[in-house]
Amino acid sequence: MPDLLERDTFTALRIGGGERLARVELRRQIGRLEQQLARLRAEGFPRVIVDSGVPAPAGPPRIANLAELERVRDALAARVADARAALRERDELEIRNRELLDRMHEDPAGHKWVRISRADVGEPGCGHWHSRPRLGPLGLLMGWWRVKVSSGCPSAGRLAAVDRSA
Repeated sequence: MPDLLERDTFTALRIGGGERLARVELRRQIGRLEQQLARLRAEGFPRVIVDSGVPAPAGPPRIANLAELERVRDALAARVADARAALRERDELEIRNRELLDRMHEDPAGHKWVRISRADVGEPGCGHWHSRPRLGPLGLLMGWWRVKVSSGCPSAGRLAAVDRSA
């Protein structure tokens, strides 16, 4: 049992040679990349879906050689980079939508019929902001525009009534 606990210490690594040291270092890098991928998945949820699953190796159980460990590490590094890029793109989109929402509030008539949902600005839940004419057709003719905030998700009763009538 004590030899299992000392397996990855530096004194034990000197005995096994360079391949053992390389294997331990690759496993450490793979573990760190898997942890980063899991953090990115948690950070992006539910706005961005990050695939953090690890495919099972084909064939019978065996100890992976250095080339296989390097391929796994490189594939994980590429997935982490892709996840970071997707989160960065989503953040930039949400910033642009928040800026558009600010401009809508300042000038509703300049953004006629524009609709921005809460998901578009990175907020949880249902609802949206919609630039609409005040007082319906009269406001449309008079040029009276406003940004209306929806009350959120439709109630379950309304959905059930729609389903029954359909």
